Amino acid sequence: MLPWKRVLRPLSALLLTAALTVPAATAQAAGAPSSGWNNYSCKPSAAHPRPVVLVHGTLGNSVDNWLGLAPYLKVRGYCVFSLDYGQLEGVPFFHGLGPAEKSAGQLKDFVDKVLAATGAAETDVVGHSQGGMMPRYYLKFLGGAAKVNALVGIAPSNHGTDLNGFTKLLPYFPGAADLLSKNTPALADQVTGSAFLAKLNAGGDTVSGVRYTVIATKYDEVVTPWRSQYLNGPDVRNVLLQDLCPVDLSEHVAVGLLDRVVFHEVANALDPGRATPTTCLSAFE
Repeated sequence: MLPWKRVLRPLSALLLTAALTVPAATAQAAGAPSSGWNNYSCKPSAAHPRPVVLVHGTLGNSVDNWLGLAPYLKVRGYCVFSLDYGQLEGVPFFHGLGPAEKSAGQLKDFVDKVLAATGAAETDVVGHSQGGMMPRYYLKFLGGAAKVNALVGIAPSNHGTDLNGFTKLLPYFPGAADLLSKNTPALADQVTGSAFLAKLNAGGDTVSGVRYTVIATKYDEVVTPWRSQYLNGPDVRNVLLQDLCPVDLSEHVAVGLLDRVVFHEVANALDPGRATPTTCLSAFE
């Protein structure tokens, strides 16, 4: 069992802020089914033929990370599903901490479950932070490209983070990097220059047959520099939130949890044929 004090040591705590959500004690009480998603009897409509799979970020879970976006998509006619991944033994509610490669396997199994239940041939995936990056491993190495039409990353850690230069100090603290790798592998996987990211991004950021959208905010204080979130390759659309709404001050957590301007742009990415301009007024739609 992993003691809490190991998870919350000062160094780890700085990295773990990647997707801290509303109080996690509500996670199981809220219940995704009662909120209208993770309904396995939902059948995709002709207007929205692909189910949407939501992938939480580091320290998130299948409910808390999506209390804003899941209902937003559900009321617009999507079949919406969310999973828990990257669980560590003895650490409830706060997930996305296990090895990212193993988490990608959990995503693979979940997508297969959703496709079997809905009868759809493909899904769309929307992820926040690690949840926007980790699915790329599934697409590239685990056969996901044949089952995913689009990947939308909200503040994704696509090329890692230096936490505004903080991670560059790790070599000066003997044992710090080993502490991260041993106790919270997903954090080590997301540090700029990690072996996981080198493998993920070798040979190109994207795979053919999948549409990619990245939505970043210039006020991101977790995945830094924020431009590292962007992808290169065909069928990629990189979006800066402040180009859509210059007065939007949302940072890393807010863009995934409650920013309806972001939600509107996610909906556009899922259904580009019916896309409407995203502006500051989108927050009130």
